[in-house]
Amino acid sequence: MSRVPAHARIRADLENAIRSGELPSGASVPTERELAERYGVSRSTVQRALTDMAQAGLVNRRRRAGTVVAGGGAAANLLRFTDLVARGPEIEGAHRVLDALVLPADDLDEQLPGVGPDEPVIHLRRVKDDAEGVPAAVESAIIPFSVAPRLLQEDLAPLTTLAYFHRIGVPVSRSRLYISPVVAGPEESSALRVEPGAALLHLRRETYLRGGGLAELFTCALSPHAFRLFIEQSVESEQFHAEEGR
Repeated sequence: MSRVPAHARIRADLENAIRSGELPSGASVPTERELAERYGVSRSTVQRALTDMAQAGLVNRRRRAGTVVAGGGAAANLLRFTDLVARGPEIEGAHRVLDALVLPADDLDEQLPGVGPDEPVIHLRRVKDDAEGVPAAVESAIIPFSVAPRLLQEDLAPLTTLAYFHRIGVPVSRSRLYISPVVAGPEESSALRVEPGAALLHLRRETYLRGGGLAELFTCALSPHAFRLFIEQSVESEQFHAEEGR
C-alpha cells in the first residue's frame, strides 16, 4: 500500500478546511513555519503544497501578506462527483431533506436506463446549504429499490450516496457526469431563494453497477455563485515515471 506524500496530505487537509468553511474566502492560511511544525516536515514540503494550491486557484500567495484563501466561495473539485470510492461529500455543506419516497419508476419524469416502469425506486430530494447556511443546491437521487433496500433506514441528512454504496458493498463500476446551464424554475427559485429565470448549473450523474444496471441517477441544480468549481487530477512523479518505464 502506497503512502500519501506529506505535501498531498497537507493540501488535502487545507482543502477540507476551505470546503467546510473553516477557512473562508479571504482567511489567512497558517504560515509555512506553523504548518511545518504541525506536520513535522520541512518548509520546502509545505511550500510545494501551497504552490500546488495556488496554481489550482484555491489560495493566493503574497509576499509579506502570506497565503490567503481565494475569493468566490468554497472550492469543489468536480472529479469528486464521480469518485466511486469517495468517503465524504462531493461538496461540503449541510443537507435538509425535502422528501424520501419509494414509488414506481414511471411516476418520475426521468429517463432511467434499464429500469422498468413498474420497478420500485427510492426518490430522495434534499437542499444543500453552504457554510453560511445559505441554500446552494437542490439535489435529487433516484435509486432502484433493489440496489439499496435499507437506504431509508439511514440518517439521510448527512448521507452521501456514493460513499454509502461503497460502505455497504454495492458493486458500482462506472459513473458519468453531465453539466449544462439551466434557468431556475419555480421549485429551484423557491428552494435556492433566487429569482425565477436565474442562471443555474445543472449536474446529472449516472452511476452504473458492475453488471451494467443503473445504480443511481443523481441530479443537482447548483447556484454558480455558491462554490468555485474546478477539475484537477494529479499523478505523483514517481508513479508517472514507473508507468512510463513499463
